[in-house]
Amino acid sequence: MRAAGAVPADTEAWVVDRPAPVGGMRPGPLVRERRPVDTPGSQEILVEVEACGVCRTDLHLAEGDLAPRRARCTPGHEVVGQVVATGSAVEGFTVGDRAGVAWLAGTCGTCTYCRSGRENLCPDSRYTGWDRHGGYAGHLTADARFAYPLPQGPPAEELAPLLCAGIIGYRALERAELPTGGLLGIYGFGASAHLTAQLALARGARVAVFTRAPAARRLALDLGAAFAGDSYDPSPEPLDAAILFAPVGELVPTALTALDRGGTLAIAGIHLTDIPTLDYQRHLFQERTLRSVTANTRADGQAYLAEAARTRPAVHVTRYSLRRADEALADLAADRVTGVAVLLPE
Repeated sequence: MRAAGAVPADTEAWVVDRPAPVGGMRPGPLVRERRPVDTPGSQEILVEVEACGVCRTDLHLAEGDLAPRRARCTPGHEVVGQVVATGSAVEGFTVGDRAGVAWLAGTCGTCTYCRSGRENLCPDSRYTGWDRHGGYAGHLTADARFAYPLPQGPPAEELAPLLCAGIIGYRALERAELPTGGLLGIYGFGASAHLTAQLALARGARVAVFTRAPAARRLALDLGAAFAGDSYDPSPEPLDAAILFAPVGELVPTALTALDRGGTLAIAGIHLTDIPTLDYQRHLFQERTLRSVTANTRADGQAYLAEAARTRPAVHVTRYSLRRADEALADLAADRVTGVAVLLPE
């Protein structure tokens, strides 16, 4: 192991003690503890966390919508930090570099999906904050082959949301197959949606936003959306494509109804409540398409980070200290966060 000076023996971390609703009875699902700092394996880097975004997937894990894969796992997969140690076989990172640790943490590399450029579908894929400890902590280890080199200059709290909210929004936009200059409908307007809207606008699209939160509607208009209404409002004109970010299955028929002929609805979340029965003639006929979005590939991450470096999206950040991670998650659950919540060290 190559390290910069003395690596601390232990670190502060939050863990999912037992899945339960956040913001309810105390103690909630997240518990604070100190645990030993992991020694990086031969292909791993040890990262001192500068910032970690708070993602709705973290909320699904804490509340049990996604079954735990690792007991007392630390959430967080939008991590920016400094490399303080590297394993003996690491390439592409040295001590002192800035690294981004994202949702996709590892794949088998040998299955049909991995070999065909679809590693996001790998049956043995592993995820930060679900299979291995994430960034609600002072330090974490990551497979260097799945981490992203990041520039030293930009504020960490502005880079962190790009690593999931940005990347998954990029993949969702690609899956939606929005035609050049078309009208994109966005349902839900949280962390990922507000970055995806800016990406679509930078590409020359028009954007219509549907969300129940008045503050989110104001933000959408400030960012350049042509329309911002309630989640169930009719679209002012047929949508060429749409992305559903809100984990609300009842919105699927609403969004499909708003699509023009040949339009595509992409569902961006890892968790969705039940979808009501669809009517073929009303919702799918005329070659409307409904498709899911499953994680992302590293190529998606590299492409989005390069595009974000050129377009420089405005990241609307609500800052929380690491000791308030449980409060940040409760605020996210109650729709009290406009933009994205980010945890910062003490």
